[in-house]
Amino acid sequence: MPDAAWSKSSYSAPTDDNCVETARLLHDAVGVQDSKDLTKGHFTVPTQASE
Repeated sequence: MPDAAWSKSSYSAPTDDNCVETARLLHDAVGVQDSKDLTKGHFTVPTQASE
C-alpha cells in the first residue's frame, strides 16, 4: 500500500538493518513488511493479533 504510513517496528533494534516495518492499513488491520526488500510486498494481520 503505497499511501500507508510505514514505520520501523519497535521490536527492531535501532542499529540493525534487518527489521520490519508496520503500518495501520485499515481500522482493524496492520501491515508488516521487510524493510530490506520491499519488492516482496507485505502481509496483513488483524489488529487484535498485533496487540
